[in-house]
Formats: sequence, structure tokens, C-alpha cells
Amino acid sequence: MASVERIENRSADGKPAQALTEVVVRPGPPARFDRIARLYRLMEYLSFGPMLERCRFHHIPALTNSRRALVFGDGDGRFLARILAAAPHLRADAVDSSSAMLHLLRKRVAAQGDRDRLTTTCADARIFTPHSAGYDLVVTHFFLDCLSERETDRLIARVRAYLAPGARWLVSEFQIPNASALQRGLARTVISGLYAAFRLLTGLAVRRIPGWPALLARQGFRRKTTHSWLGGLLISELGEVPEQPHLSLCPPTEK
Repeated sequence: MASVERIENRSADGKPAQALTEVVVRPGPPARFDRIARLYRLMEYLSFGPMLERCRFHHIPALTNSRRALVFGDGDGRFLARILAAAPHLRADAVDSSSAMLHLLRKRVAAQGDRDRLTTTCADARIFTPHSAGYDLVVTHFFLDCLSERETDRLIARVRAYLAPGARWLVSEFQIPNASALQRGLARTVISGLYAAFRLLTGLAVRRIPGWPALLARQGFRRKTTHSWLGGLLISELGEVPEQPHLSLCPPTEK
């Protein structure tokens, strides 16, 4: 569970200045993906066959001119290996709270000779801050569904300040499709089942996919292209910010 820390700004006489009291919410521990790292690919194929890979890889042809990528939660590194091979000038920073996943990621990228273009950081994305600016690509494949609405909002706002003009954000996710009642019901059942499984296997506390399209739009991202699979259950969307210096459009919501 998240912890709450109250910070009181005091006036000159040492008394708390109530109007300036700030509440800081410390997130609870991240989900524990180390225990399923080596089985993750098998679990994925047994559940959805090659569909999640198709979702991850779909937009790579449009990203081959990327120079600096910030990738959250790529798991065993199949996307990073593929895009590094396709984009010869790309350097990527991968962030994951699972050291076991990062080990598999580094091993996969090194096997194709691209290890020198990859930097990895074992960190909780909910509190991670980039070390430098200038990223022209952010990637979150099946990652935002591990965050709450508030955590997603704060992550997007925090990372946005470190992006280059014209940067793109690639998201792959599950979703409840805008379709028939039967399709929507099936999608809800699948997503609920996935959350229940990952809650059991990793301790994941989140139970609902955040409204990431609206949160990205709040920070100036505009949908560039999108594609869906399995009747809309899976979606991959590429958003882009304008070619101009960043001005914070909206602060993160307090929910």
C-alpha cells in the first residue's frame, strides 16, 4: 500500500503554516516480476499467441529515424532488440523495476551486437526521473496497465519535461473496445482475468487500466496513428507532440 507523508512548512515563529502543508504520497512496492521473468514469454504465447508481439512491433517501421528512446517495462527485451536492429542510430534507455527482466533484456540485445547502444536502469517508474533531456521517443508496451490513473498522470507529466520537440510516445495496451455488448463483455472478462492472475503471481495492486489517451492529450500529445487487434481488445497507438519547446499544459491531477 502507498504511504502518506505530511510535510509542514513552518512560519518564522516555528508554528505550522497550515496553508502551505503539502501531502506527499509514497507509492507502495512495485509488482514483483522477477519471479515470472523466465516464464513470461511462454505465458504470453500460451495466452495470446503472437498477437502481443505484433502489437509491439507494428509501429517500428515508422520509428527508424529515432535517436534517443526511453523505454519503460519492456520485459525480456523483444521490442528493444527489434527496434535497435531497425534503427541504426538509436540509443535507448530501458527502465524496469525487475532486475531479472533487465538481465534477459541485456542478454537479448547483446546477442545481436547492440549492447553498446543500450543503458539499463533498475528503478520504479512511478518515482523515476530521467538523467538528461532530449528523448524523441518514449515506449510503454503493456506497462501503463500496471499503474493507477494518478501514477500514469504523474509519469507522463514528469517525462514530458525531458522530451525533444516533436517527440513521439508509443503505447500498446489492452482496452475495452467501442463495439458490441458481447465484445465489450468478453474484453472485460479477459482483462479482469489478467489482473487477477498478475495480482496472484506478482502482487500487482492495480485493477483497472488508466485512461492514458486523455492523460497524454493533457500533455500535448496528439494521436498520429493507431491500430487494433482481436476485435479491439489490443491497441497500439503512436502519439506526437508539436515541434516547439515544451510548456507544461496541465499539472498532474490529484486523485
